[in-house]
Amino acid sequence: MTAVNALIYQHFRSDEAPVIDELNDLINQAENEYRPVLSHFLNPRELFIAQTLVNTHDEVKLKSFGGVTTAERKRALFFPTYYTPTLEDYQLVLMEIEYPQKFAVLSHGSILGTLVNSGIQREVLGDIITDSTRWQFALEAPLVPFLQEQVTRIGRVKVRLVQKDLTEAVNQISEWEEVNDTVASLRADALVSHFYGLSRKHAKELIRAHKVHLNWALLEKPDYELADYDILSVRGYGRIKLNEQFGLSKKGKLKISAAILKK
Repeated sequence: MTAVNALIYQHFRSDEAPVIDELNDLINQAENEYRPVLSHFLNPRELFIAQTLVNTHDEVKLKSFGGVTTAERKRALFFPTYYTPTLEDYQLVLMEIEYPQKFAVLSHGSILGTLVNSGIQREVLGDIITDSTRWQFALEAPLVPFLQEQVTRIGRVKVRLVQKDLTEAVNQISEWEEVNDTVASLRADALVSHFYGLSRKHAKELIRAHKVHLNWALLEKPDYELADYDILSVRGYGRIKLNEQFGLSKKGKLKISAAILKK
């Protein structure tokens, strides 16, 4: 098995070492066994790490798919250069939540909470999408029977999970605003303060109150610095997606591209 080049770790945060090791194992498996190897669903930051690792291997390629073209969370397929991937390789399905639309309202949070509390891990779920009425989500195919049996209600709403063809995906409502901006810092509290017009003190309070997630995991440190393709979710305000950095402005601020979603 090929170890990760020690220099690779220097390009990422120390707490990302377990992700690097796990992805490197999958890449080595594809290379050594000369066959395609599939990951669970990865967030944009994890996909960025995966691509960086693959770039150090001459005999392995990477493609990813999340069920719909706009998906943020995708399964990564590591495969030898001879191989041509197909949609079936990603082993994912599109599930639709059938519910009494005239009498009930669902939300992203209630759906995600119900699915995760049913006994599955977040990593087996892709994006949850909606056209404001219909709700769908991507799922690893082997888990369909389990979820259909376990999930019959979301909150007080009676539901039924139905598998759909990928071509039946709803037209996802996207309210992301792409921006080019300059910021003084990439600290989580600084970005929350900057993009939502809050005081730095209020931003810190939101983080300490466990109302902020980084890449779908609870963030507890206000001074945590974001990196390319990180996503901050701020309860009650929306989400911040850091895309890329472009060096310093003439005034010494960081030039970035980002996408902002406001509630």
